[in-house]
Amino acid sequence: MESEGAATILHADLDAFYASVEQLLDPSLRGRPIAVGGGVVLAASYEARAFGVHSGMSGWRAKSLCPRLRFVRGHFREYQRLADLVMDVLRDFTPVVERISIDEAFLDVRGSVHLFGPPAAIAGEIRRRVRQEIGLPLSVGVARTKHLAKVASQVAKPDGLVVVEPDRERDFLRPLPVELMWGVGPVTRERLAGRGVRTIGELADVSPGALQHLLGVAVGAKLASLADNRDPRPVAPPRRASSVGAQSALGRKRPTPELVATVLAHLADRVASRMRAATLAGRTITVRVRFAGMRSVTRSVTVPDPVSSTRTLTELAVELAWTALRDEGAEPEVTLLGVAVSNLATEPALQLLLPLGIEGDTLRPGTASGAARWALDRSVDAIRAKFGRGSVGYVPVVLSDMAMVPDDFRELAERDLRPAANRPAGSDRSQRPPPGG
Repeated sequence: MESEGAATILHADLDAFYASVEQLLDPSLRGRPIAVGGGVVLAASYEARAFGVHSGMSGWRAKSLCPRLRFVRGHFREYQRLADLVMDVLRDFTPVVERISIDEAFLDVRGSVHLFGPPAAIAGEIRRRVRQEIGLPLSVGVARTKHLAKVASQVAKPDGLVVVEPDRERDFLRPLPVELMWGVGPVTRERLAGRGVRTIGELADVSPGALQHLLGVAVGAKLASLADNRDPRPVAPPRRASSVGAQSALGRKRPTPELVATVLAHLADRVASRMRAATLAGRTITVRVRFAGMRSVTRSVTVPDPVSSTRTLTELAVELAWTALRDEGAEPEVTLLGVAVSNLATEPALQLLLPLGIEGDTLRPGTASGAARWALDRSVDAIRAKFGRGSVGYVPVVLSDMAMVPDDFRELAERDLRPAANRPAGSDRSQRPPPGG
């Protein structure tokens, strides 16, 4: 594709974010291999990564690779506060900022060059300010498209700046490994390697039809476009969410009743608590099940009244998941479960209903049983707000022996549903998730 326009899109990505914050808070950790977590590595410093330690690895495995590795518990409020200060620096240069996780964002600076100079100069000044004012390293990629800017920021790591001018885009992309592309994880990388495809240039040489046959229609078409540097997506500042969701990767597991109930209870708790924090409820509940082989199916139901109850959402999600699993037939292996709620509506207060004895009353918030669930959820929310999320929980999750990423860590990567004007005091400039690249 012929290049059009100038390289005015920036991708800013904080380096090894969680570990860098710990080293900022405790200077004695600087230059040492550290990991945030315990039983599971949630994030690792570059010094630890040099030994092969990475996020998602078990703690004992990380220690065996790096005996000098030091684990730290994590300061989740500081992660949020410092990341938001970095985002404020980005918005000082342009209002066109699209935050895609706690520690990374896209910017379009085409309207700012007359104030701050060319994009490369803007990127350099952003990096300088983040380092001097906040104390964190930031890598920035500058390019004509979002995909290329993100790839450039990965090449720039750690603590660097890479500008890809329009006339050298193809030369820049071709020798790079395919895993730098957006959406290429370990499974896709291995499938491509099985076909002899290891670089973006080799991927670009494969026909779109062959990629779709290998990876599926959607993934194959997407990667074919990105490898050819076709990415028309603009930088889009966030709008109010139209849905709320969460998902959990499982490896490859047989879907036992205990597994499905535990995972979906955990996901429903996360989704429902986020909706309640934003005074929202939703009518359409969707469950996603991904099977071995990367094939996914979804099942949805729309209920008469918006719900935000954790227990109600759990019950609906479990029923939908088993519908999908039964439709699949012979004992499939699942690799991911997800829950999403859409058709959102504001839920500032509970409207009680007359006890008419209608079937399915437990799904309706205003009935006696629905009101009891409503009150229980808000009691749980109040306890968590005062004593921390881990202070109280629902039985299927609390009593499970499944290893899960701490909720405090997950919440950092989940978008705040409220507009800025409705966020709690202290969540903006003065105070304010896998991140950490």
